[in-house]
Amino acid sequence: MAARRSRIPATKYPVERFTLDNGLRVVLTPDRSAPVIGVAVVYDVGIRSEPEGRTGFAHLFEHLMFQGSENLEKLAHFRHVQGAGGTFNGSTHLDYTDYFETLPSNALERALFLEADRMRGPRLTEENLRNQVDVVKEEIRVNVLNRPYGGFPWLTLPPVMFDTFPNAHDGYGSFDDLESATVADAADFFRRYYASGNAVLAVSGDIDVAEATELVTRHFGDVPARPAPQRPDFTEPDLTAERRTSYTDALAPLPAVAGAWRVPDPVTDFAGYLPYVVLAEVLTDGDASRLVERLVQRDRTVTSLGGYLGFMGDPFDVRDPTALLLQAHLPPGGDVDKVLRTIDEELDRLAADGLTDGELARTQARMATHLLRDTDAVLGRALRMAVLEQQRGEPGLLNELPRLVGEVTEEQVRAAAATLRPERRAAIEVIAGGVR
Repeated sequence: MAARRSRIPATKYPVERFTLDNGLRVVLTPDRSAPVIGVAVVYDVGIRSEPEGRTGFAHLFEHLMFQGSENLEKLAHFRHVQGAGGTFNGSTHLDYTDYFETLPSNALERALFLEADRMRGPRLTEENLRNQVDVVKEEIRVNVLNRPYGGFPWLTLPPVMFDTFPNAHDGYGSFDDLESATVADAADFFRRYYASGNAVLAVSGDIDVAEATELVTRHFGDVPARPAPQRPDFTEPDLTAERRTSYTDALAPLPAVAGAWRVPDPVTDFAGYLPYVVLAEVLTDGDASRLVERLVQRDRTVTSLGGYLGFMGDPFDVRDPTALLLQAHLPPGGDVDKVLRTIDEELDRLAADGLTDGELARTQARMATHLLRDTDAVLGRALRMAVLEQQRGEPGLLNELPRLVGEVTEEQVRAAAATLRPERRAAIEVIAGGVR
């Protein structure tokens, strides 16, 4: 009996692309259904691009981009966006840094002016640098040092799996590296990576394409042209023997474990990569998923479980090398070895026996729902299209993702599961040192 295939709805968001003379790539996706716009600028620089001795610099520089620009004093960006009824933020990822706004559509020109102004140059002063170093250090204290399971596993597992500095180092940064940063370092980082030729601008929502094109050209066209730097090759060989380590978290009340396996290149081998994205959901998404049913409900060897692609949970906006991750929290006195053995058993069973009737279709329908929901809002659409343009030159792939997920076959998922062998796994155990 043939496995049931889910019927996946498709989106048909229009896409207009062009490149300015200074190298800035632009993606416009109009949607006149509501008077709202999303604006995103994505620079092709992230944690993996940081030089040795400057850990945390990509994230630090993201903060500096909000401290004033060529024609705007400190905090002016905040006032201009919020004064128009909008919201804004930025974020640093392994392979890119983004800056974005959601605004009423009549504030489009305001958003373009603000982003173009800081693309010309942020205000890199000693005062701004020292202030933001302190802000980032406090963020590290709050999110990593003084939090149970801080940095687990996105900061703690890469140095187990990888050997090279770009892939293995702490993306939040060490206090020593942050404190030794200079204004000259920041200026060099801006010149190298924040070039118009290294960026993508995406605008989504209530826009007229001709008018938006004219406004983009007016505000960004005279940003000085600088080419994109050559992107380093971050590839590493796969593991041939299991790597495993542990550490004591003084604040963690319960033990935890995370394991990761390398997966195909998400850009150059997208067809080979997609089955792993589906596999992660088959294993962990929902109470009926394989590992939740076995480990949480039946064996009760873990209290919670998750699985995803990419160390920052970003399956469709990450480059190689990346991994499929599984992480779990255990009850007091839990047996990490038993949990890992059970995961291996379930992977072997899935590879050998396949999926139950309706299991794949149910998973694919849930995945399509998440994809459609994430890009229903204009900002989610702009951000996703900007990264797809930057990494693949295919912003319209956003429309195809639900369908492509739905076309992954049971045979492909089984084949993917068969590759997740213990000898290819990197694992890290958190030993609970906190009070329960």
